[in-house]
Amino acid sequence: MTDLTPLISSARILMVDDEISNLRVLRSILGSRGYRNLFEVQDSRRVVEQYEEILPDLVLLDLTMPHQDGYEVMAALQSLDIEVMAPVMVLTARGEREFLLQAFRAGARDYIIKPVDGDELLARVRNMLEAHLAHKMLHARKETLDGMVQERTADLLRTRMQVIHRLGRAAEYRDNETGQHVLRVSHGAALLARHLGWSEEECEMLLHAAPMHDVGKIGIPDRILLKPGPLTAEEWEVMKGHTLIGADLLSGESGLFYLAREIALAHHEKWDGTGYPRGLRGESIPLSARLVAVVDVFDALTSVRPYKQAWSVEDAADLIRDQAGRHFDPDLVRWFDQLLPEICEIRRTFADQHHYSEVYRYDGT
Repeated sequence: MTDLTPLISSARILMVDDEISNLRVLRSILGSRGYRNLFEVQDSRRVVEQYEEILPDLVLLDLTMPHQDGYEVMAALQSLDIEVMAPVMVLTARGEREFLLQAFRAGARDYIIKPVDGDELLARVRNMLEAHLAHKMLHARKETLDGMVQERTADLLRTRMQVIHRLGRAAEYRDNETGQHVLRVSHGAALLARHLGWSEEECEMLLHAAPMHDVGKIGIPDRILLKPGPLTAEEWEVMKGHTLIGADLLSGESGLFYLAREIALAHHEKWDGTGYPRGLRGESIPLSARLVAVVDVFDALTSVRPYKQAWSVEDAADLIRDQAGRHFDPDLVRWFDQLLPEICEIRRTFADQHHYSEVYRYDGT
């Protein structure tokens, strides 16, 4: 059990009484027991100011005072935004039961009738301080534990985000040696979502889910994924399977993985219903997947891969505009067009370490 004696002797006690003689008596009694942090207030209008300045561990309060009586002082103290309030011990000559009950209703924790008995006062002061200081210690420990839990939770979240990003980039490394594509797509999609009115929390979720949009490429053979020429019909069917593989890998109950699965499964669907794997049309395609689709195709067009060269930004943007209402949600294409300078800035921030050429045959992959 913690010994509170050192803390009790250094506790801050605020004494409030309009009579200086009463304050001197209190100082003498408390000082005889070693209490050294004693603060006096005669003008009851200054109690709140003094309380906030010293943050006492105990308040000894008279009831009958000019300007503000003890009840008004307690009401003012109760209005302060302080998590662990110091207990109030009333010291008064009013011994009637109605005054005692009114004091307790106002927030007093103890009640002593003047003239005070020194030994009784010291015993009650010690009891009040022991309870209050123990409460403060428990509160401080709880705050420390809460802080540790929050820090640990943040560490786990950061670790989970790193795993998620690396999982997304692992698939991208199969046909993009730097893996920066997933970062450009996720930041671009979050940018569009923010301008559509998504909350910061929703945009943050999208930012972490979008990197896994092509995670299913892990299950596509290199002879198909890295083939430098056109794919056969059979090979194309295998390639399209990366959406289903990704959805299977990301199956889970959490909000993040649910969103990531939704994107992985549907980001190759097209507005006109000619996409894959389910041939969804228009707004039946999840908005998250529609967002990713626009920036994913734009970035794929402007990126170098082992099996292709790149289009210029201007040519790629022209194709995105041309595909509004066919491949892409026309409303998102309008936002894409407005935000193109910022999307290009994202490309520069997460640029691959090679030059872009300007030739690429668009085939939607």
